[in-house]
Amino acid sequence: MNTPDTDAAPDFTPADFTPAERARGRALRRSQLPWALGGRLAGLALPLALGLTPAGAALVTATGRWFGGSRTAEVLAGGAALVLLGQALQLPFGAGARAVRARYGLVTQGWTGWAMDAVRSLALTLLLVLPLVLGLFALTAWSPRHWWFPAAGAAALLTAALSFLHPLLIEPVFNRFSPMPEGELRTALLALAERDAVRVRDVLVADASRRTTALNAYVSGFGATRRIVAYDTLLSAAEPREVELVVAHELGHVKHRDVPVGTALGAVGAAVAVAALGLLADWHPLLSAAGADDAADPRALPLLAALAALIGALSGPVQCAVSRRIEARADRHALELTGDPEQFMAMQRRLAVVNVSDVDPPRVLELLFATHPSATRRIAAARAWRAERERSAGTSPSAGGAAAGPRATPGESVV
Repeated sequence: MNTPDTDAAPDFTPADFTPAERARGRALRRSQLPWALGGRLAGLALPLALGLTPAGAALVTATGRWFGGSRTAEVLAGGAALVLLGQALQLPFGAGARAVRARYGLVTQGWTGWAMDAVRSLALTLLLVLPLVLGLFALTAWSPRHWWFPAAGAAALLTAALSFLHPLLIEPVFNRFSPMPEGELRTALLALAERDAVRVRDVLVADASRRTTALNAYVSGFGATRRIVAYDTLLSAAEPREVELVVAHELGHVKHRDVPVGTALGAVGAAVAVAALGLLADWHPLLSAAGADDAADPRALPLLAALAALIGALSGPVQCAVSRRIEARADRHALELTGDPEQFMAMQRRLAVVNVSDVDPPRVLELLFATHPSATRRIAAARAWRAERERSAGTSPSAGGAAAGPRATPGESVV
């Protein structure tokens, strides 16, 4: 059986969502869109403005002078300045999107907590970026033209390392995790993983409710560090069987090795991106526009940042398309593991309503930005799976499929 094409036109059934639910999701999307698009455009415009004009070179020189004017000072101070400016520029857009989500009841965190998260994010970014730029310019000093050969390999290794370390070092910075209490649900989730032949170390509960009302769960880690993580909001809002369906979807990612495969692809992509940076940064017209002599010149740092931002923006829609296919495959895995399409559809309805998702967004936005199929596409795929199974069993499809399963109660699905 092939994975349903969830990018095809959905088999939309009005009974899946009420007019009010669909209108509420559309209204939230329209209210958030200016902030989301504005943040993306600003996040691209700033590095381009600094990297393709002498302004970035002047920034590196000026900030480096504050710390002694050495080459190392210019690299570190210039890197920090770029990070700080980028984060500061994103703050109003993030605050605007947060205010919109708060109006729809999706935010439980106060502004102080939000500001502290921004500080944590800034600190983590600086801890990662500053050693990277220092190492990068050590390589450019070694060879202004061929630095990208070893840098590409280092980028691949770093991508793999961060994927492994993320659940151990990054996730605990923003959330607290506690073991799920012994009981029927924990037993059912562990049994589900065992039936799927997926080794899971533990089942944890994340304290997501101190930030949001949105529902989610995921499986993170590799090997001995792998654990099922459920938002406490999911446990309080969804039926136990719906939680099982969410976890079955996440187990699909493990079963199909989406994390290691994605990590490998990400490592290759990082290496290719660094190679592209090396070739572009050796192009004299770009160096001249940036006010730098060559890639070893610290004044080339804003140019490298601009090129990296441009490569990231251009590759975004391709990454989203791959992600939607992976998520569709995980949906199918959940259906095959549980054999419960009705409850799967009920789960998708609940996630969409509680998360105030736009269940059928404009096609262009879906193609450009969506990492998951829309709720209507996922429900349609489940309905198609059920019909396919009934045909293979020699029975007729059930009537009234759109109304099957319990009616959702009021959640943005990132599952």
